[in-house]
Amino acid sequence: MHVCAVTEAMSVSRRREGPAFPLPLARVRPAPAVRRAPPGDASTVQRPQGPLQHAADEAQRRVAATGLGLDSQGVRDRMVQRLRAAGIRSEAVLLAMASVPRHAFVDTALAAQAYEDTSLPIGHGQTISKPSVVARMLEILMDAPAARARGQLGRVLEIGTGCGYQAALLAHLARTVISVERLRTLHDKAREQLAPLRATRTAGDIRLVYGDGQRGHPPNAPYEGIIAAAGGEHLPAPWLEQLAVGGRLVAPLQRSGHSVQTLVVVERTETSYRRSFHEAVHFVPLKSGLG
Repeated sequence: MHVCAVTEAMSVSRRREGPAFPLPLARVRPAPAVRRAPPGDASTVQRPQGPLQHAADEAQRRVAATGLGLDSQGVRDRMVQRLRAAGIRSEAVLLAMASVPRHAFVDTALAAQAYEDTSLPIGHGQTISKPSVVARMLEILMDAPAARARGQLGRVLEIGTGCGYQAALLAHLARTVISVERLRTLHDKAREQLAPLRATRTAGDIRLVYGDGQRGHPPNAPYEGIIAAAGGEHLPAPWLEQLAVGGRLVAPLQRSGHSVQTLVVVERTETSYRRSFHEAVHFVPLKSGLG
């Protein structure tokens, strides 16, 4: 009895002391480092720091996304490259096309198409012309002897302000732009959209006139250049009368016996008007009166 009691007591003592041989230690992973909020910034959540490669990839994505919007210079530069490839050679015209944001003159829903070579509706049955056609007509104006010698046009009359895009381009090429629009809604809209350009005073003077474009604008005549954004079967007599000697007029015209419009160029000399016909174009019809 005594021996058994001693043996049992020793057994209980060993169980309390633990195993007689050591067990292997478990591996403990270090806690991930955390980004700590600046002192006093209780709103910042502390999260485990991601791998360095993930951070580098994220930084690269942020850099790559810069400048891809419609307001970036790169978008306009690519449009200019296409115009150059299409045959536009006037550096002054190409520079103007690179400077004016076309997307700012079209409806927001169509902004993604602003730099494609296509015409777009601007309401009231009117359109903003294709960039290639606008550039071609401006290049013809700039090729007049006086403008070529100075590198700038003098006073220019635009028939059909529309959304104001071509007037903005002309302001980079001419000293003064007089632009006439017969539709009150478009006249007001162009005034609003051209306000930032007119406020910067980095381009020529732009004067918007609400009136009948077929009558031109006698108060500021004569004009070194006249450009029309609508065409009919004849050129209105006031346009020819208000064209300065040595000046140049560019307009679409539906010639008798032809179903399509053709770009016509008129140059005024001391004694006559010289006409030349160029490529086929498509513009809205020329209308008279106010709307």
